[in-house]
Amino acid sequence: MTDAAPAGAERRIATVTLVVADYDEAIAWYIEKLGFRLFEDNDLGDGKRWVTVGPTGGGIRLLLARAAGDAQHARIGDQTGGRVFLFLETDDFARDHAAMLAAGVSFRETPRHEPYGTVAVFADLYGNLWDLLQPKR
Repeated sequence: MTDAAPAGAERRIATVTLVVADYDEAIAWYIEKLGFRLFEDNDLGDGKRWVTVGPTGGGIRLLLARAAGDAQHARIGDQTGGRVFLFLETDDFARDHAAMLAAGVSFRETPRHEPYGTVAVFADLYGNLWDLLQPKR
């Protein structure tokens, strides 16, 4: 087996696509409920936009992609077949959990302590499951 990347090459996953029903409602939810930042909102023509949001502290960005066609519409809210899709890490679980509850985020469970950290599953506006996670350091 050989390395695909040349020596010294730097790679990272920078953006993950999230299929949404509507650009503006998704932007509003991620900004108002999770405190994310809108990084880009560019008109691509024909009703398409390049919209990226993400945590203010950095990390990967979400590309909010409006569903086109029946197959994509069927994936809205179920991009991973009911499994947790994304992990929102925090340095203060209690602070962010309280803020998210106050903002109306729907948690599917009470916080629990696992060997890897404190975690609770929540759903986004379409039902995709996320973990709010404060890892043990």
